[in-house]
Amino acid sequence: MNHPFQAYGAAHLTVIFLTIALPVVLAAIVRRAKSRLLERVIVVSLSALLGLNYAVYLILVRNVSVMSWEQMLPLQLCDWGMVVVIVAMWSGSPRWFEVAYFWGIGGTLQAVLTPNLRFGFPDFHFFSFFISHSGIIIGVIFLMLTRRYRPRPMSILRVFAWSEFYFVVTFIADEMTGYNYGFLLHKPEAFSILSFLSDWRPLYLVQMHGVALLFFIALYAPFAIVDLVRGGKL
Repeated sequence: MNHPFQAYGAAHLTVIFLTIALPVVLAAIVRRAKSRLLERVIVVSLSALLGLNYAVYLILVRNVSVMSWEQMLPLQLCDWGMVVVIVAMWSGSPRWFEVAYFWGIGGTLQAVLTPNLRFGFPDFHFFSFFISHSGIIIGVIFLMLTRRYRPRPMSILRVFAWSEFYFVVTFIADEMTGYNYGFLLHKPEAFSILSFLSDWRPLYLVQMHGVALLFFIALYAPFAIVDLVRGGKL
């Protein structure tokens, strides 16, 4: 491995900056141009980039590595998040957006800030990892800024239910394949908030549910505060 990943090195910090700046710039261009066509072009381009990146990753990994099919199933939360954000961008559905928001910001953001990644810039794995993860966040923020989408109080319960569905599917897959999808078998190697959880797996899984719910509440809190302020209750 000629280019090991360096957390918060120059390349990592650049990615974090672009993840935040790109959707703001793209949304500003769309709003200034007042062009639905331009917005659609950006949606198509971002969707194509996410889909192509995922396809190329599967092809290259399958051809050059010794990974088995059990290790290549689309069962990471970010895989599901990618599909959801693409559907949200194409359908314009606020219900799909709310899932993309909580999964994209709550889950994928952790992957961008604390990547479980061994390969650094300019390795292909580095680009593929951050295109897929940062691309989800860019799509979510772009929808928020261009279409004024936002979560509602019931969004927390609906997305938590979807998360339970993901948990059940992934838990069964982990037991059958022995692969650590969703980090349900054990903690990730890279340091993250999961590092603070219990080493005893039953308690660890329960704590993961609690962490997810706390993240959802925290992600909704800014909108709740704004609603209270606008309602004159604060």
